[in-house]
Amino acid sequence: MAEMASLHESFYRPLGEGRYASSPSTAGPWSPEAQHGGPPSALMGRAFEQHAAREGFRIARITLELPRPVPVGDLRAEVRTLRSGGRTELLEGELTSDGRSVLMARAWRVAGSPAGTPRLRPVSDPPQLPHPQPAHAMAGAHLDGYISAMEWRFEAGRGFDTPGPGTAWARQRIPLVAGEEDTPLTRALTLADSSWAVAFELDHQQQFVINTDVTLALHREPVGEWFCVRSATAASPGGSGLALGQLDDRDGDCGRILQTLLVADR
Repeated sequence: MAEMASLHESFYRPLGEGRYASSPSTAGPWSPEAQHGGPPSALMGRAFEQHAAREGFRIARITLELPRPVPVGDLRAEVRTLRSGGRTELLEGELTSDGRSVLMARAWRVAGSPAGTPRLRPVSDPPQLPHPQPAHAMAGAHLDGYISAMEWRFEAGRGFDTPGPGTAWARQRIPLVAGEEDTPLTRALTLADSSWAVAFELDHQQQFVINTDVTLALHREPVGEWFCVRSATAASPGGSGLALGQLDDRDGDCGRILQTLLVADR
């Protein structure tokens, strides 16, 4: 098992006027200079939540496009309203670095459902949260970043290097933005981009495998700091990969994660 690296204060430090400094804890497993998709996804979700917030409305679905690696550096977040109605709103956002777009997103903000809505949960409950575990390693990965900034608890005898499907509980060790309390949405988004890594079924060391996007759909507000991801991958020759994730909290089912995977020869 890997030793846990030193932690930074947060993933981001606010610089004012929608700008943020990225800490080394945002770095993903493939390079210390490129961010994991989780923290910038959450930063975008935070911007959506704070944009012209409306009482009784919630973010139900976010789709994030990742056109290029997000550098570990200063970022600017911008959001605009594309459509605003009595019960739904469509928002659009972008993260830029040195004037270049590094993440684009759209989100649906909808009015909360009435109290009499049936409670429907079409999946089984997640496994119990495992006891604390030593820090998990990942073959060939940069560990002194996002991987160490999260606490991971896999099923007994399993980890990132165990072929999927996979199941893992995880939580942040540090806040998204220095001096701020994380929200249920940002906590879920910080983890969502890890779905296919929890269930490595394509050999990412022998082939080039990377996700081009992340969609998180939540039918209710998540609760608590711990989330469980249950993931599996579909793929076919001449096609692409598709990572499908079930997101649970300690109360059970709260949403779904979808990622398109580019699969290519190295």
